[in-house]
Amino acid sequence: MKNIFKIAFFAFILCAGFGAEAKKDAVNIYAEARDVPKRPIVHESGKAYRLSDFKGEFVVAVFWSKTCGPCLKELRDLNTFYQNALSENIRLILISPKSEWKSALEQRLFLKKFGASDVEFYTDKKGKLAADFGIFSSPHAVLINEDSKEIGRIRGTAKWADKRVLEYIKGLKKK
Repeated sequence: MKNIFKIAFFAFILCAGFGAEAKKDAVNIYAEARDVPKRPIVHESGKAYRLSDFKGEFVVAVFWSKTCGPCLKELRDLNTFYQNALSENIRLILISPKSEWKSALEQRLFLKKFGASDVEFYTDKKGKLAADFGIFSSPHAVLINEDSKEIGRIRGTAKWADKRVLEYIKGLKKK
């Protein structure tokens, strides 16, 4: 009985620790910019792009999944960020695994349902781009400068509708 209690207590502490960690947003800005992987993503139009195709624009690429609760909760805020970032030449794109969708229409309707009807989206065939980045959880935002170099990441959720987030991203863009 004592062993069962110890195991249950340890499991509770372990789970509580992970729950607390998952709620913390983690921003990591690199000392030096990194090359982005060359693997293509597919736009809702069906056209394939590489992240380097967005050279000249500051890109916030959010890797997400339709089965990720925190991802769904932030979609409406991402739509607000998208609308506010357009005039700042900051491009927000959503990237999800291709395997989650039957069609681009299904994904567009899903995004509309969760309040992100404006945001452009792409799919990652077999999750290979995410793997190339070393991303195995979502949401996860990759920050890419105008030279198509990765300058940092935001792991977990962010308060995208908060004007301070846009100001912070604009500050990164200026560097």
